[in-house]
Amino acid sequence: MGNNSAFKVFIGYDSREDIAYQVARYSLLRHTQSEVSVHPIRQDAVRELGLYTRPHDATATTEFSLTRFLTPFLSAQTEGWALFTDCDFLFTADITGVLEGLDQTKAVYVVQHDYEPAHDIKMDGQKQTRYPRKNWSSFILFNLAHRDVQALTPEVVNSAAPAFLHRFQWIENDVDIGALELDWNFLEGEYQRPAKTPRVIHYTNGGPWFAEWQNVDYADLWLAEEAAYRAKYSSKAA
Repeated sequence: MGNNSAFKVFIGYDSREDIAYQVARYSLLRHTQSEVSVHPIRQDAVRELGLYTRPHDATATTEFSLTRFLTPFLSAQTEGWALFTDCDFLFTADITGVLEGLDQTKAVYVVQHDYEPAHDIKMDGQKQTRYPRKNWSSFILFNLAHRDVQALTPEVVNSAAPAFLHRFQWIENDVDIGALELDWNFLEGEYQRPAKTPRVIHYTNGGPWFAEWQNVDYADLWLAEEAAYRAKYSSKAA
């Protein structure tokens, strides 16, 4: 399988959480046997390319709040699937498993969360927001051949209201929003810890890279992955 046919995964990059991105990428690649290519979505880079022209938003929770919707364009493909994930994720299983049994008529697949956030404050002291379809857009599997996905151009991403994008109103029919099993985007702290470790853990309220979020569920798994990442790359630099 050549690089052009490798499953493309885009991870939102926030300069304030570099280690979160590095560990997410490292854990994804370490647990995946098939060929994948992982790419950061950096706001400064897509601005430099002229793909993202919205004014800087000081109230945005992350630097990739809206740039995530450039994933189909950045994939440079009109068939197959591409994945976007936030950076505050830990992968414990082969990510290509998410491609099994997909309905090719769906525009996207997401975990269709229906919950009320357990915390008023998350990450680094930021206020928790509440809105319909919250966290659906933190893990999006895009069908690159679908007309609604192909219509999600940079022009739309740069002009549409944030709610229009995050609530998937750019998809004409809700039936075209496919549902993934919960453990493809398990919200730590929002759901009771299951007996089996989720395939994808999302530290949506804050993870162990923050001093005040050391005692969350699965903190030990994230810290072990961070240690493995640092050991691998520090040994290469030596």
